[in-house]
Amino acid sequence: MRTVVSLLLAASLAAAQSLPDTEPLTLTGDPAAQMVEGICAYLQRLTDASVSRRHPTPERLRKILGVVDRRVPFDAPELMATTSTPALLADAGSYRILAVRWPVLERVTAEGLLLEPAQAPVARIVAIPDAGQEPEKMAVAQRLAAAGCQVLVPVLLSRDDTFSGNPRFRMTNQPHREFVYRMAFPVGRHILGYEVQKVLAAVDWFARAPRRAPIGVWGYGEGGGLALYAAALDSRIDAVGVSGYFQSRQDLWQEPIYRNVWGLLKDFGDAELAAMLAARTLVIDTTPGPEVSGPPAPDAKRHGAAPGRLVSPPADSVRQEFARARKLSPHGRLYLEPDGVPRFLRALGAEPRPSARPAEIPLRDASARQQRQLRELLDYTWKLVENSENVRDVFWSKADASTPERWLATRGPMVDSFWNEVLGRLPAPTEPLHPRTRKSYSGANWDGYEVTLDVFPGVFAYGVLLMPKNIPPGERRPVLVGQHGLEGRPQDLFGLPEQDRDQNNTYTNFHYYQNIGSKFADLGYVVYLPQNPYIGGDRFRRINRMANPLGLSLFSFILSQHDRMLDWLTSLPQVDPQRIAFYGLSYGGKTAVRVPTLLSRYALSVCSGDFNEWVRKLTSVEAPYSYMFTGEWEMDEFDLASVANHAEMAKIMAPRPFMVERGHRDGVGVDEWVTYEYAKVKRFYDEMGLPDRTAIEYFNGPHMIHAKGTVAFIRQWMRR
Repeated sequence: MRTVVSLLLAASLAAAQSLPDTEPLTLTGDPAAQMVEGICAYLQRLTDASVSRRHPTPERLRKILGVVDRRVPFDAPELMATTSTPALLADAGSYRILAVRWPVLERVTAEGLLLEPAQAPVARIVAIPDAGQEPEKMAVAQRLAAAGCQVLVPVLLSRDDTFSGNPRFRMTNQPHREFVYRMAFPVGRHILGYEVQKVLAAVDWFARAPRRAPIGVWGYGEGGGLALYAAALDSRIDAVGVSGYFQSRQDLWQEPIYRNVWGLLKDFGDAELAAMLAARTLVIDTTPGPEVSGPPAPDAKRHGAAPGRLVSPPADSVRQEFARARKLSPHGRLYLEPDGVPRFLRALGAEPRPSARPAEIPLRDASARQQRQLRELLDYTWKLVENSENVRDVFWSKADASTPERWLATRGPMVDSFWNEVLGRLPAPTEPLHPRTRKSYSGANWDGYEVTLDVFPGVFAYGVLLMPKNIPPGERRPVLVGQHGLEGRPQDLFGLPEQDRDQNNTYTNFHYYQNIGSKFADLGYVVYLPQNPYIGGDRFRRINRMANPLGLSLFSFILSQHDRMLDWLTSLPQVDPQRIAFYGLSYGGKTAVRVPTLLSRYALSVCSGDFNEWVRKLTSVEAPYSYMFTGEWEMDEFDLASVANHAEMAKIMAPRPFMVERGHRDGVGVDEWVTYEYAKVKRFYDEMGLPDRTAIEYFNGPHMIHAKGTVAFIRQWMRR
């Protein structure tokens, strides 16, 4: 595989020439790394600016947390007992402690403790522990019960990795919370939303009690965040206590990925959530929060977890966010205290009691309880995955696909939802194009130029242009845009000097692309090979972590870069703007169903080595090639399954030509999944009267460009 050093050497040996109407390119160093850093810096500026632009609403919060499913009503929690094990765990005199569970969603329950006072309760409280803190160890729950309150304590999914994976294929070091997050995110659900539902199911029961009593929610660590979310969504909660959690969320991208909420920082920080409580009481308890350095340590058998750490909320951050909350809600009942329990109890009409030694509660069945809770959420989410095809069918039924004309006229709202709500749409580029070029490569029939174009402040597009030699004046040629895969570079797609062969005289990384760039340049095409920013390991994945809380993604930037690139390409006198084709492999194949489909200046798209039953590939725990088991944790797109699988993405391309290329031994999936998903595309084109505008070619090979039927398909439609 070529190195950055060899690329720079090639550039220094070539004549330092620029294309007409461009400035000389003087860029040094690795352009891909600089691109990634520029995007991250831009995202940091957007994050900083988001604070002054927020408009929080419960409806939006409900959507992004995935608190959208109907809860199951119930008369009372179920006692968890057997003939040999009673539900009663301890009797503290003024209250009893019982093992219970209660229904939440269909076949999803909450498990934990019920602390039942001996007298009629003065208040009813959901006390939420930190993730991995067993309800039996939550001492504050007993302080609340001692004050005469009825208290429910749910168990949360932990940060352990014990059950994260499938022992038939692969186990991972993902915390249980991350494992559910990964499956839930593409179907518009979230581990945080599921656990908020467990809290609100308890509130439902409290609210139905025959004797009315104030309702409160107290939470520590992860539970503190859930308490804040639950109270922002449900006005039946009279008082909230948040301990070891409240602070600025501007560095949310550095926290564990299971706290990643799509679009959160567009409208919500902790201060905005606090302000949503209006006249209700919020007590911020400054007890130090949990400290977690990262996911469980990886080893040869368990790996793939996303990085992310928890630091106890810094005192300055807590005070500053609290001050913002006071400013947003000047008449709110907001308190910042080192021990918030007394204030919280008094807000509920309960009188704090002197602290007594908590009753000893036996811890039984903790591991099995954790496994049950995890399994229920995975099973529930998988049912959503299985039903998502029906959801998409209903969504797209609003468009009329009877003719190409009707399809183009009616699909707009659905296409906008895909771009705006799933990928995230950036505003139009603000910078002049400012093209800069440098002749760095030369073939027998073409010259190669490195190109940079400005997109946003500090954000640029980079690529290599292969321009055929001796194009007659006035002649306009078709363009092939060739897109590399994960960790690739434009230089992987063209030319092959002898020094790039290994000791066995076989290709390395270049082999996967079959010299597609210079092959089309030799056919007389103008060829452009963009650098996409999925390079640099977890450094580029940081883009998604920083972008998601703003309602953006990696592809938000790729779309803007390609749009800018098309602005420049279509301005060149050698280019026919009506004949621009796209051909991408692997991550470039992901690009092929997202970028040319949405950017109508692309006349054709070829997806190689990626087209799939994509929603299942993201979410399945029963397929060894699922992203549930890998370190490519940036793949998930929020609520994608409700809007567009690969078939729907391809349909957006219609009536323009679209093709799939698939190697039988390509490990990204199996032919059966690819064929199932592509059949929907073929039928769509056929029924629209365009059967020749789509095709699939299988070949007996691995994850690579085959460059046989695809080349013929491109040449047919590009008329060269």
